[in-house]
Amino acid sequence: MAARPPTDDLDDTDVTEFGIVALDARLDGADVAFPATAEEVLAALDDPSLDYDPSGASVDLSTVLDRVDRDRFESRQDLLDATHPEFERLRERSGPLSWLRSLLL
Repeated sequence: MAARPPTDDLDDTDVTEFGIVALDARLDGADVAFPATAEEVLAALDDPSLDYDPSGASVDLSTVLDRVDRDRFESRQDLLDATHPEFERLRERSGPLSWLRSLLL
């Protein structure tokens, strides 16, 4: 197996955002004010599909919020903290084959 040599040009590096990092990126510039309900967050973001692992497996935000035991978030960080366990559960469930596949891409 061969690996690409590292480059000094960081602009060419592809970065995959997943989990709460992908959610946080979607919140940038979104018209949502906290405290906010799950419905308000979904409406502001248009229920995006978010990657939950490096291989690109994704889940709708509405599904994640349905699995969180709360309907109101006091702050952006509160939303990220509440959804983090669900994104982690999904990532762990995707298994080692997904992780290995992401290394080869």
